[in-house]
Amino acid sequence: MSAKPFDAADFRRALGSFATGVTIITTRSADGTPFGLTVNSFNSVSLNPPLVLWSLATSSLSLPAFQSAPHWAVHVLAADQDGLSGRFAKRGEDKFAGLDIETGVEGVPLLRGCMARFQCRTAFQYEGGDHVIFIGEVLSFDRNDAPPLVFHGGKYAHATLRDPPDLQPRSAHLAGSFGDDFLGYQLGRSHFRFLAQIRRYLTDAHLSDEDFYVLSALTLKARLTVADLDAGMAGILDESGHRALASLIERGLVRSSATDKQIYELTDSGRDSALRVISAAKAVEQQVLHRLGPGEAPVLKSLLARLLNVIDPAANALWQEKNADEGAPAAAHMR
Repeated sequence: MSAKPFDAADFRRALGSFATGVTIITTRSADGTPFGLTVNSFNSVSLNPPLVLWSLATSSLSLPAFQSAPHWAVHVLAADQDGLSGRFAKRGEDKFAGLDIETGVEGVPLLRGCMARFQCRTAFQYEGGDHVIFIGEVLSFDRNDAPPLVFHGGKYAHATLRDPPDLQPRSAHLAGSFGDDFLGYQLGRSHFRFLAQIRRYLTDAHLSDEDFYVLSALTLKARLTVADLDAGMAGILDESGHRALASLIERGLVRSSATDKQIYELTDSGRDSALRVISAAKAVEQQVLHRLGPGEAPVLKSLLARLLNVIDPAANALWQEKNADEGAPAAAHMR
């Protein structure tokens, strides 16, 4: 299969092929043995550069092969490939026997008939409790418009777990005080506890929380003005955002555009630093969503997106493209 030039919009659509679906990850060991397994932890990390991730249980017999493999491929399965999904979910059999496969980058076996395929080079690996998170740089991809293989009987649905009826919200002793079902408490505590899990990565990169917010914003578009940053971070950062921007410029992570001193962009060092921390943050996200259980993550993200649109309609400011010729994607497709 020949590689095709990357088109940001088409790449976004290819990543979007993975709804609440199923993937098979394949690789080939140094001695030529093919390995493959069914996975539903696939996720995107970044459009530019193109990065994706998935996770594998530490108890998996295939773990050593993938940990030592420099390349692997992700296959987003089509609706008629449920048999293939079952085959690669089993242990102790020749999963590739009788299959008509193609050969991809560095000999990685490629399955036919999939919705999308991403050929990747291993970029990072992170230990995540009982899983190892693999982050790969996409070297080549292809896609088609076949319907996806999804959970819940082939139907997309919103479903979420509910507490047993005997577990009622707890209330404070002072009448009128906040109970533990207060939205602000739930959102606030979740935010701070989530951020606490990635703060060690910020510390290693010598970044403050404010530095991270500004760097992350600058990964959404190639070039941003101070007005863009102010609009995108209204209610999140005020003057501290300006101080963070100045600090990042001083440290060589951000610079003014060569054509307009009022427009800012990441330097190569800033880009590498941002992507490394964002990759780590996505790995933490994967661990959290894994604990929620199948089907819960898309429900949570959908509801949070709706909530954000209700309480902060300007939240999309950084994602809105000003100019189709700008050359940077509006945003990474996050699920």
